[in-house]
Amino acid sequence: MPLIGRLLKTTTALSYRKNAKKTLGYKHQLDVLKYLLSRAKSTKFGIHHHFQDILERNEALSLFQKEVPIVDYDEFYDKWLKYSVLGDKDNTWRGRIKYYALSSGTTGSPSKRIPITMEMIRSFQRTSIRQLSILHGLDLPQTFFNTKVLAVGGSTKLVYKETHVEGDLSGILKKHTSFLVSPITKPGPRISSISDWNKKLDTMVEKAPKWDVGIIAGIPSWCLLLMERIVEYYKVDSIHDIWPNLHVYVHGGVFMDPYLSRLNEISKHKINLLDTYLASEGYFGYQNEESRKGMKLLMNNGIFFEFIPFTADYFDESGKVKTNVQAYTISQVKKGVDYAIIISTNAGLWRYLVGDLVRFTDTEEHEVVITGRIRQFLSLCGEHLSLDNINTGLLQTGNKFNVQFSEYTIYADIENQCHSWFLGVGDEIQNPREVIEYLDQKLFELNDDYRSARKYSLKNPKIKILKPEVFYNYMESIGKIGSQNKMPRVLNSEQSKMWLDYISAI
Repeated sequence: MPLIGRLLKTTTALSYRKNAKKTLGYKHQLDVLKYLLSRAKSTKFGIHHHFQDILERNEALSLFQKEVPIVDYDEFYDKWLKYSVLGDKDNTWRGRIKYYALSSGTTGSPSKRIPITMEMIRSFQRTSIRQLSILHGLDLPQTFFNTKVLAVGGSTKLVYKETHVEGDLSGILKKHTSFLVSPITKPGPRISSISDWNKKLDTMVEKAPKWDVGIIAGIPSWCLLLMERIVEYYKVDSIHDIWPNLHVYVHGGVFMDPYLSRLNEISKHKINLLDTYLASEGYFGYQNEESRKGMKLLMNNGIFFEFIPFTADYFDESGKVKTNVQAYTISQVKKGVDYAIIISTNAGLWRYLVGDLVRFTDTEEHEVVITGRIRQFLSLCGEHLSLDNINTGLLQTGNKFNVQFSEYTIYADIENQCHSWFLGVGDEIQNPREVIEYLDQKLFELNDDYRSARKYSLKNPKIKILKPEVFYNYMESIGKIGSQNKMPRVLNSEQSKMWLDYISAI
């Protein structure tokens, strides 16, 4: 076994044993908060919010929550972050922030600029090593540890501005990749820097037989498209005819179940699925064991977490958090409740509302599943239909009719007072009306508010069956193809207009 392979196997074994010994919790979170406050106490943000005074008091947490408001991106950018982007020093974090990750977003609007500090980069690096520890428990063959990791991400090409450097998060992290890791990562600097997704895809297909890939990582829709393209191009039965040592797929950000049938169709043997919770704002957690459903939040990785129940007591009908609500710490959360996640980070984000909804599957081990987005829910007539409801209903409907809806989107049709569904499926569906009636019934069972709304005010849903490639082509038409871009599952009014214009023109 080559040196890097032996090093990887030894490192994962040591990390696995270390992680198995301890569960980090509330105490470590308080330590993280005090560290963040201490590092930022002399910044403009820290002075404005009296960080030094907070640190000197016993009730630091409650004072912090009282002194610092909960904000979304637009609020934080307008009041603080825009000055950092312009080059302001010691604004929300010590020094001048050099890097900004451009978030992909789901509309045609300009990308958000998320601050990335060296402290945050080191946090990403530590977590990447930690996550590899799970490999030790997967009973992988010796040959696996000689393979490559293929990251299907955005362009690593960075844009150098007058005051900072910006681009895809993968590009920023690639710039700081350890020399020990670089030899085992693909597709390599030249291909990674290609900004044209179709060109990058074609190049990866061409190079595929030259790479011995053991791990593939990225969003399911694009990773599967790549693997399907490889199988088709080389006229083989499975992806394992090209990559016989492919044993691990690291995914994240998307509900995986609808893609399983496609993955199984192109696989000759089992591929271990590992979920990860990675965003431009930070590396929040990862699946610690394949047998466990949830992802373990990282309690000592430069991020302080808070949680707000996603209910009418805390949020208005538009998904905006109400003023003066009480956020909960990791020690106060309960299983089975949907929470909006709030972070304060070592990149100078403070009580920042990420936009994700999570549900704890284990409060002792701090394991969560992502259940949706704050703004991605439907409430035309008070039905409060969540993304988790939608995904579960579609999964049950797909099982009933033996189809997989790998792509879909939905919007609230205000004019007709109904939900309008667009489902992507490769197979022919003889009676779409039966599908939508069954789905409608399943949503009755999953959501009491939906059942009530359908009884009194919400009209019968509409459905349109499309080929999955329609969704890909649409994303390309709005300049959101490939890498980290995801089709929005629930469309707002602006997004629905763009989508309907596109659909009507094809």
